[in-house]
Amino acid sequence: MTSTDIFDVEKLRRDFPALDQEVHGHKLVYLDNAATTQKPRAVLDAITHYYENDNANVHRGVHTLSQRATDAFEMARDHTSRFVGARKVEEIVFTRGTTEAINLVAWSFVAPRLSPGDEVMISHLEHHSNIVPWQLVCAERGARLVVAPVDDHGDIELDFIAQHLGDKTRFLAMNHISNALGTVNPVREITALAHARGVPVLIDGAQAAPHLPIDVQQIGCDFYAFSGHKVFGPTGIGALYVKNERYAEMRPYQGGGDMIKSVSFAGSVWNDPPHKFEAGTPDIAGAIGLCAALDYLEEIGRWRIASYELELFQYAADRLAELPFIRRIGQAKDQAGAISFAVEGVHPHDVGTVLDHRGIAVRAGHHCAQPVMERFGVPATARASFAFYNTAAEVDRLIFGLHEVAEMFRR
Repeated sequence: MTSTDIFDVEKLRRDFPALDQEVHGHKLVYLDNAATTQKPRAVLDAITHYYENDNANVHRGVHTLSQRATDAFEMARDHTSRFVGARKVEEIVFTRGTTEAINLVAWSFVAPRLSPGDEVMISHLEHHSNIVPWQLVCAERGARLVVAPVDDHGDIELDFIAQHLGDKTRFLAMNHISNALGTVNPVREITALAHARGVPVLIDGAQAAPHLPIDVQQIGCDFYAFSGHKVFGPTGIGALYVKNERYAEMRPYQGGGDMIKSVSFAGSVWNDPPHKFEAGTPDIAGAIGLCAALDYLEEIGRWRIASYELELFQYAADRLAELPFIRRIGQAKDQAGAISFAVEGVHPHDVGTVLDHRGIAVRAGHHCAQPVMERFGVPATARASFAFYNTAAEVDRLIFGLHEVAEMFRR
């Protein structure tokens, strides 16, 4: 690898306290970033500063602490809008994460549009959080879920999408990057296909946001969701981009404080978006921590991150290809973030356990993507997923650990 000449990974690693520890007597190698990323000190400090100095509720107080908290919270919205390339800061709704964002769109926007016989299209690559909400909505409204298949490499079949976007299709929801296979979907092309038929589009960006520069204007989607804890921010916070003109078609998702202008027993008047969709006290500290995480990524440079991670990903793929007992699950033409694999004759949970005792953290299971596991004929996989703080030396440790796994189970 050559990117280390211009990308000082070791310096960046010092920003992440959790990486400086031992597990079972070994230096930690953290390769479970698709599940959640570690947090830089800038995020930890921002959260601590809020609780130590500015802890107050937002939007409701005239006192100084409340005003400072409100300013910090709304600054987080502004920075999030710029992170995804929104036209207006008001196009960002804070949620608890990608899952809540998808559910918000499902019940606030899609459910009222569905009639019996209508269709919602997703793909075989989806995380459960982009499957189950649509199953629930379709079941309630008598609609049908249409699933776009993937080929043997893990690439989505665009011809199927083009052919099955019909008069009954009311919505399309697909991920930007598959959490299970690392497939990078051509979301701009998919969105264009859908819009040509008048079909609104949601992109699940949970896996893309940490790895790729995001520009919702370029993608053209109507909704884009991501989670804070995937982009080196806190858990329990996320964001939903809503194309401004879509707000008029969305009913309130939850009722409570701050999502109203006035309340009487005769009825209530809703607040303006995005506040209309943020009932109750928000995760103020989470938004502030998210803001710090996004600023941290911008300071490093998202194109620099993407370039380095692509090189690291290819190095890991090449090293895994050297192992005759490894089967890669999914080798799409464009991949990022995660590599799924199986070790011949070894259950993925055993792979994960043995590696853990060598200080190497990988994921083992179905990755909340059981349909795609079924598609490739496996109950589960081991998954190594990468961030910009990972190194080629850590990949080498993974390869050495996998040799140990194979040797252990050959006896």
